[in-house]
Amino acid sequence: MKDNSGVLTTVLVEDSGKSEVNSKKRELCALISPVVFWMVVFVAIPLLLVVGVSFLQRGIYGGIEYQVTINNYIRMFNPMYFRIIWNSVVLSFFTTIICLILGYPFAYFTARAPQKIRGMLLMLTILPYWTNSLVRTYAWIILLRTEGVINTILLNIGVITAPIPMLYNESAVLIGLVYVLFPFMVLPLYTSIEKLDRSLLEAASDLGATPLKAFFKVTLPLTKSGILAGAVMVFIPSLGYFFIPDLMGGSKGLLISNLIKNQFLTARDWPFGSAISIILIAITLIIIFLYFRNAGSKEKLEVF
Repeated sequence: MKDNSGVLTTVLVEDSGKSEVNSKKRELCALISPVVFWMVVFVAIPLLLVVGVSFLQRGIYGGIEYQVTINNYIRMFNPMYFRIIWNSVVLSFFTTIICLILGYPFAYFTARAPQKIRGMLLMLTILPYWTNSLVRTYAWIILLRTEGVINTILLNIGVITAPIPMLYNESAVLIGLVYVLFPFMVLPLYTSIEKLDRSLLEAASDLGATPLKAFFKVTLPLTKSGILAGAVMVFIPSLGYFFIPDLMGGSKGLLISNLIKNQFLTARDWPFGSAISIILIAITLIIIFLYFRNAGSKEKLEVF
């Protein structure tokens, strides 16, 4: 008789391995199932509903008529709507640039500060979010309006003879967006700068690089990931914030977010509002795609 003990042992080991793999798969499914459920119920299904509604017609008295059409997307080529989308993108771009210009020095100083001061500075950055954004926006209205704090002080000390119109224009909207989104730029930058190896700056200095040249050749390239992450975290929300243009922009603050809100709540044109929402989602996805494409590329460091 042939000895089959070796074959049996091999079969048992293989069965044990398969059982272990299946057990790990079940554990993985159990872990990700709540996330999958959440994404399907609260993201995928609502998004599909918005896409479906965008291809329907508006009823005579509002609501929806179940007749398929693409006119809602064709309306987007109206110069007026195209200008609103363009103005929204431009305003979000300048919001991102200003947040980067103001946030990078602050994040750099915070990351290089002593540990005790560093924690306090981070707390001061996050502290405004303990108060509702709407309340803080109203505080800016009190500061910037014609009879507000700033104009009153300037008039009393004789700097101006008439109030400066600082509210209900694009500049006021820009101030509000920068104020609200500033921490979203600082935190990714801080994380990226804190992880920067200081020995690289010392090596650049030993090779004859000035502090300014070392910044542009070493610090800036190595913190590119933080800059990109901060830019995405500022640009995308600035496209969707509708209450700041409403409160601080007035009739001159109509952006794509306000247009969507007005279509749903005022004009009751849900199909057209859904079509604009899809356009906004498409812009967001393009930005996220560009971010991951750039973040995945290899960063090159050149020290001269």
